[in-house]
Amino acid sequence: MAVPGPLLRAYTSKALGELSDSGLASPGPSEELPVPHAFAAQGSFSANNSKRLSTKLKASIRLVANAKSAGDKIAATKRCVDYVRVLSAEMVQKAGIGHPGAPMGCAPMAHFLYGMEMKYDPTQPYWINRDRFVLSNGHASALIYSMLHLTGFDLSMEDIKQFRQMGSITPGHPERQETPGVEVTTGPLGQGISNAVGLALAQAHLGATFNREGFPLIDNYTYCIVGDGCLQEGVSSEACSLAGHLKLGKLICLYDANMIQIDGSTDVAFTEDVLMRYRSYGWHTLEVGRGDTANQDLLAAIRAAQQDERPSIIKVNTTIGYGLKKAGSHMVHGNPLGKDDLAGV
Repeated sequence: MAVPGPLLRAYTSKALGELSDSGLASPGPSEELPVPHAFAAQGSFSANNSKRLSTKLKASIRLVANAKSAGDKIAATKRCVDYVRVLSAEMVQKAGIGHPGAPMGCAPMAHFLYGMEMKYDPTQPYWINRDRFVLSNGHASALIYSMLHLTGFDLSMEDIKQFRQMGSITPGHPERQETPGVEVTTGPLGQGISNAVGLALAQAHLGATFNREGFPLIDNYTYCIVGDGCLQEGVSSEACSLAGHLKLGKLICLYDANMIQIDGSTDVAFTEDVLMRYRSYGWHTLEVGRGDTANQDLLAAIRAAQQDERPSIIKVNTTIGYGLKKAGSHMVHGNPLGKDDLAGV
């Protein structure tokens, strides 16, 4: 099957890797890019909306498709990650309100999840065995909207432009049943990760009920990006303690450790060893020292978490507002960046 231009889902490395492995030649600028059947139906939103991709993004897709080694592929994804960062920041800039810092810092995590690890079909967003994604720090909603748009969900560029506007499907915080692809309404800190525990618990129950040897009908993962604020809340502690007790091994949380809260450094109020606490809950813990780029360490940590029978939390050390002049400062947490700073990203 072929669709006009590169499919939005082909923005990701997973689809491109399959294309490269198939031995297909990389398409020219005006050629059609063959895509796996699972990713779009002819005439679907994903197929029709693929024409919206910019020339530069098409070049990035070809760059990833042509990468021969795993290292080259990781390097090539930098351009895709940069598009996620800029699109998220532009959303906030146009609205005049929002949170650009966390989406820019978390972009590599989101890219690896949506682009290389999660299984889902944007044309069938409620497929029962899809991997679930929860953005616990819901104020970073521009991140999930960017990923849903780029991976072919029914979220158009016009929807992106209506970020935080009355009646839009891109509200300030993600809302279940308002935006295709959003699994959980998040906003109040601690709520998202607690719901992620619930989703993982549901998967474990359904799997125990319906799975048979050699036929894992329900085996989806629940992935969650969580910030310092969520981990400070008591409700998240209670839920995560239960997850450890029940050994919910299909739950993987990526902790955006940017060391910033609304008024400054987390050192003001939050100095505990988070990973030690989660180990006491019975969780598998990992740490990635370089979380600002799409690198092998981050991808390896996600894949190591998939192999463990316990729930996993990966502490990813990031820089809030990565790429900005004020990166690493609480000044980029909840304010539009300004055109000058954004132009330099």
